[in-house]
Amino acid sequence: MSRAENGPLFHIDALKKVYQMGEVEVAALRHIDLELPAGRFIVILGPSGSGKSTLLNIMGGIDTPSDGRVLYRGEDLATYSERRLTRYRRHHVGFVFQFYNLIPNLTAEENVEMATQISDDPMDAAESLELVGLEERRTHFPSQLSGGEQQRVAIARAVAKRPDVLLCDEPTGALDYPTGKVVLDVLQQVNQQTGTTVMTITHNVAIAGMADIVVKLMDGKVRERTENEEPIPPSELEW
Repeated sequence: MSRAENGPLFHIDALKKVYQMGEVEVAALRHIDLELPAGRFIVILGPSGSGKSTLLNIMGGIDTPSDGRVLYRGEDLATYSERRLTRYRRHHVGFVFQFYNLIPNLTAEENVEMATQISDDPMDAAESLELVGLEERRTHFPSQLSGGEQQRVAIARAVAKRPDVLLCDEPTGALDYPTGKVVLDVLQQVNQQTGTTVMTITHNVAIAGMADIVVKLMDGKVRERTENEEPIPPSELEW
């Protein structure tokens, strides 16, 4: 699969999100204009409260904007019916969160198979676990796996659907330094070997070095969008 396709994967236009907290309005996103291409490794960087997770959730179809538009391959997500939005989340988007959300009484392989059952053209669960380097741990339960291994199972589960985009919310946030680098390497391999667009949000500035594209958020606005001509391998990142 090609790492890039014609036209942006996401086109975001004047996006705003305001939450009502009692009588107080809190602006999570103030005005976001952004184009993001397919097939790239994208890091959305910013401190806590900058709007990273809100932006990711809207792009993933699990939150809605207060104003503005998010176009996915030219189609406005706000125009989707609930049924179509469910299909979008199910077939086009994979989610990886800071905490792994594995089912404790299922093996690694069975956790991945849960995702393959809702996909039209799933990857074999064993193949997906091989992609993240866990083919020999497929019969282990989550309690028998380290934190990093559990996160890699969560990645395998998301990738098994063959999504167009993998949305990762602080995927190394609960991991130590060496394990975090292993997980980042897995995400890079997914991007390079499958062509899946990988979008990772983080407050860790060092991770930006491995990205093709870096978007810096601050106070609900895009402060900077840059491209790395020579991304750094995860093994060379330091923080």
